[in-house]
Amino acid sequence: MTRVAGIDCGTNSIRLLVADVDPETGELIELDRRMTIVRLGQGVDRTGRLAPEALERTFAACREYADVIRELGAGRLRFVATSASRDAENRDEFTRGVLDILGVEPEVISGDQEAEFSFTGATAELHGTETYLVVDIGGGSTEFVVGNKHVEAARSVDIGCVRLTERHVRSDPPSAEEIAAIRADVRAALNLAAETVPITRADTLVGLAGSVTTVAAIALGLQEYDSERIHRSRISYEQVAEVVGRLLASTHEERAAISVMHPGRVDVIAAGALVLLEIMERIGAREVVVSEHDILDGIALSVA
Repeated sequence: MTRVAGIDCGTNSIRLLVADVDPETGELIELDRRMTIVRLGQGVDRTGRLAPEALERTFAACREYADVIRELGAGRLRFVATSASRDAENRDEFTRGVLDILGVEPEVISGDQEAEFSFTGATAELHGTETYLVVDIGGGSTEFVVGNKHVEAARSVDIGCVRLTERHVRSDPPSAEEIAAIRADVRAALNLAAETVPITRADTLVGLAGSVTTVAAIALGLQEYDSERIHRSRISYEQVAEVVGRLLASTHEERAAISVMHPGRVDVIAAGALVLLEIMERIGAREVVVSEHDILDGIALSVA
């Protein structure tokens, strides 16, 4: 076993996984997994730059993660940065800060690389013979990956819960016009994804990331977030549609009162959930298999 650490820094959150990994079999034993909402992508869609306060929130989380990595004795670390830092003019500030704190430079990966990590992490333990469509709904982008044991096609498109909320939502709850604008953006992005990824050919839809797991937690009626109950749960189209309708009709205060809702997702969850529903409607999926294993697991496996 090799003890490794992986960090995934996205538009909305930064996450850490420390694990023992068998590089021969791909077996992964989780030692510590944590997530912090830092909203690194705050305003990037509008300004093209990472905000100073967003950088400081991210660096504070990096300092916490550095302590965890040191305490658990992970010998190797890979830090992957995704949508927000790809888009930012001042990403050098971000790179220097991470290097100073963690001793490694963040790898600002392409959307296609992000998709491959997500697919590997999500499907390594499924061992099925069917074709999977893995969908990773992030803050700034969504990745679509089709494959079985290996990736056959992948595409990243610029729709995510933070980007769509900042772009379109001004009302609380969102107005019919705002919802229609989000739907239009998602449908246009699905058309782009479908140009290179056969999204309707997959047998099984696998959904990743916080928007999907939060929808699952609400659909399952959980009183507190339980990753073991959520992981590999199967949520029907009807359940997703009911949750999305509820979220779109709720005020910020009502969403915040949902017991499984992370405070950092309250203002963006409706857009993220709507992305999932639009995907299911486009491909005719009757259910989504929810995975707690995602890009982080793929990063850890790649380090080993």
